[in-house]
Amino acid sequence: MRKISKVVIPAAGFGTRFLPQTKAMPKEMLPVVDKPVIQYVVEEAVNSGIEDVIIVTGYSKRAIEDHFDTPNAELVKNLEQGKKYKMLEEVRAISELANFIYIRQKGPYGNATPIKSSKHLLNDESFLVLWGDDFVWADPPRAKQMIDAFYKFGATILCGIKTENKKDTERYAYVKGTQMNDGVWKVQELIEKPGPDKAPSNLAIVSGYLLTPDIFPILDRQKPGKGGEYYLPEAIDLLARQHPVYAIEIKNGKYYDTGNKFEYMKTVVERALEHPDINGDFRKFLKNLSL
Repeated sequence: MRKISKVVIPAAGFGTRFLPQTKAMPKEMLPVVDKPVIQYVVEEAVNSGIEDVIIVTGYSKRAIEDHFDTPNAELVKNLEQGKKYKMLEEVRAISELANFIYIRQKGPYGNATPIKSSKHLLNDESFLVLWGDDFVWADPPRAKQMIDAFYKFGATILCGIKTENKKDTERYAYVKGTQMNDGVWKVQELIEKPGPDKAPSNLAIVSGYLLTPDIFPILDRQKPGKGGEYYLPEAIDLLARQHPVYAIEIKNGKYYDTGNKFEYMKTVVERALEHPDINGDFRKFLKNLSL
């Protein structure tokens, strides 16, 4: 079994839920305290053994490439003159996290398209898919848990989070299948946005997949779904009827959906309360608010 060394991060969306903020700035670059969302995703992947980070972008996403590039000479000089050596070390380390590969998304609208766009870079390997506008804070990392499950089962692995929130059934795909043990499900069907009355379980599939090359023939034959979009969960549903697919409930994890305003603000507050530089003062500030 080949080592999982690549991650595909789709980052070509328009970010319409954050307009006008995202008119010129990618939603994946929205800051959570002092790092953009996508850096949390990349760091998690690297800490889980990933070496090659494939980011699928669109025409307005140049800021992502600039962020993971070597810091420019003017910034380096400014930090050196200010003797801000720790900060200089931090910004230099960003470009050294992994091998970064950028490609433009080509094809029809939908979250299955960036996976098809990446096929030529994957060399018939299994690979991670992590979104650039949400993440899971977990110990061990969510990506590591998925990779370990892949080495155990040798099949497609889905990232699952249990939720009782009925609104989530209109946002995520849900697992229908057999619960095996220790938070592992054998997937029979993956139902995209089933709604509160048709959700087959309380295990929502969010924020990540570990896919085998078996997905590509299905993507090549896939027909558009609701709204004319090409949905990756619908392709995985077809995959589960032909090959084993497993979903794992991420342990010791908290899912942060930074793709909408309210959840993004909750994420910023929660991560600020854990940030070693500001958590004390920020906690005091929140306690003193007149709410």
